Amino acid sequence: MASDSRMVALGFGKFARADRIFALERIAGKERGDGRRTRVWIDGVAEPLIASRTETTILRDMGQEAAVAAPELDEALDLAARLAAAAEEGRVDLSDLGRRARRLLATTTSSSASEG
Repeated sequence: MASDSRMVALGFGKFARADRIFALERIAGKERGDGRRTRVWIDGVAEPLIASRTETTILRDMGQEAAVAAPELDEALDLAARLAAAAEEGRVDLSDLGRRARRLLATTTSSSASEG
């Protein structure tokens, strides 16, 4: 996927100048978390950079909306993964969970309404 030699936001104030981004890989399982969401392969950099942003968000920023199938599904899966991890650790923040769930539902509802 080509880019126009611009800065790509990786999250937490990290940016990379990229003429080409070759691949984005969602980090899954125990590797994911603490600012680790996506591996980003950039032209001229031997190892992938770790981004705290999802591949969906990076693709949108690059103008690749057509490559993004269902952002709501991505957010719902991320929310479910965070809830499962927090429940295992015995620390579920219901206030944060409620806020994120309401935002996700509002996004889904507004997307459905605009499509119909």
